[in-house]
Amino acid sequence: MKQKICVVDDEAKILRFISANLKSVGYDVTTVESGESLLEKFDLISPDLVLLDIMMPGQDGFYVLEELRKFSNVPVIMLTARSNSKDKVQGLNLGADDYLTKPFSLDELFARVNAVLRRIQDSPAEQHSVNTSCVKTGELEIDLGSKRCWINQSELKLTQTEFLLVEILAMNIDKVVQHETLLSEVWGPQYRDDIEYLRVAIARIRRKVKENLINKEEYIITYPGLGYMLKSVNNETVHAGTP
Repeated sequence: MKQKICVVDDEAKILRFISANLKSVGYDVTTVESGESLLEKFDLISPDLVLLDIMMPGQDGFYVLEELRKFSNVPVIMLTARSNSKDKVQGLNLGADDYLTKPFSLDELFARVNAVLRRIQDSPAEQHSVNTSCVKTGELEIDLGSKRCWINQSELKLTQTEFLLVEILAMNIDKVVQHETLLSEVWGPQYRDDIEYLRVAIARIRRKVKENLINKEEYIITYPGLGYMLKSVNNETVHAGTP
């Protein structure tokens, strides 16, 4: 089955260009001309990935992304004509998975789209034949099989990118995972030096964890200049998966 991509941009020329080229390499593409239309038709479109322009009349892409994240963890690549790093951080802070600055080449577009879609298909746990299904540390529980996560029995609403980060850290509990490893496994080898993506995503995960904590335990430990570690707390347990 073809993967579905929804492109959101107020410029008809841009929509035609992106749509035609993504269709030419086998994607099922839907286009909408406003963020409001995306939010209204989201369930009907049911995309695997959204390409979302920032600068649009009416509600801008940041607002639309914030609203989208209230009910969906669909991967989102932000599109913008501005190369402002502030915009990039704001988009990542709101839960964007990646960022493309206009004008971009077709090679760059395909590479970013392929990287994000591959990310949601490939599970590090499956790739490495991990024989555990659940990691529990303190109030935090990570189910590697169902790709769900709870803190103090409240489910965390993690994006697919955020869960992949948690999954890799959980598979290496009490071990420091280097920045380059996390970036390469989650975003792809071409991102191995882009620490900003990682810092913002880890900060978002920490905020979501702390919202539901009873104690003030820090689960993800920063090792400056090196990486991050998920630490075991109290009676940390790892449950074997069913064969």
